[in-house]
Amino acid sequence: MADQYEKKITWTIKIFSSLQSHAIYSDIFVVGDTKWHLLAYPKGYGDSINKCLSLFFCVPDPDDLPSGWKRHIIYRLTVVNQMSEKLSKQEVAQGWFYRNSHSLGSQTMLPLNEFLDVNGGFLGNGEVKIVAEVGVLEVVGKSNVLEETLLVNGGINVNGFQVLPSQVESVNNLFKKHPDIASDFRLENTHLRTTYLNSLLCLTELLCQSPQKLSNVDLANAHFTLACLINAGFKLDWLEKKLKEVGKTRMQQLEQDFNGLKDLRESLCWSSDDEDDLSHLLIKT
Repeated sequence: MADQYEKKITWTIKIFSSLQSHAIYSDIFVVGDTKWHLLAYPKGYGDSINKCLSLFFCVPDPDDLPSGWKRHIIYRLTVVNQMSEKLSKQEVAQGWFYRNSHSLGSQTMLPLNEFLDVNGGFLGNGEVKIVAEVGVLEVVGKSNVLEETLLVNGGINVNGFQVLPSQVESVNNLFKKHPDIASDFRLENTHLRTTYLNSLLCLTELLCQSPQKLSNVDLANAHFTLACLINAGFKLDWLEKKLKEVGKTRMQQLEQDFNGLKDLRESLCWSSDDEDDLSHLLIKT
């Protein structure tokens, strides 16, 4: 079951023993294509008020998701005992989230008499540590929140470059085939690094096309892009070789096309002898 958890976060609530809040929210995090946060009720919720710590998984903006959305998740919530992990309290469950039911968890996560015991191990220096693990099992009504969040936060880190989920496989394959491709790439600005990497991905995709589909403008732009990438520090000997091969194939194709047109033109043109023969034929008739 552990391999079904896609994300693990640790939520530390500081100075918990002095908090008088009815409810405490964690920072928002993203799993699958959905935003989530944790919700804790220090003094309990519902029938557990003044009896137990209550803890829940929640969708913070249910109305922002597509109409009819549903999310089936599996989760594990742990209130960490900082004296002995064996004494930590866990809630393991799975369930569906939808617009009218966008929170799941436990009202009776941990009895308050255990939780607030200064010698119980759950309040270390007045802090509480909660570990949440979650995996999305099924999605109904896909949203684009993951792409938007990644664009804002810089994306997924792959070998020091921030990429979108749709690019992860391509970038991983690129570094697998050419491990030292960026060993001399020294730019540190995240935006510039992403821009250069996107240019490289576009160039490799372009050169995977049939040379017959590439125009002279395409090849000229490819040479310019390659020069910029090499100048920035990418090791692209293999790509430079590929571009030369594509250019050579393209030139051969153009020569063949030219020779074909030349042969066609010659077959359609009259020679001087042909004109004399036609003149004699007309005179005789």
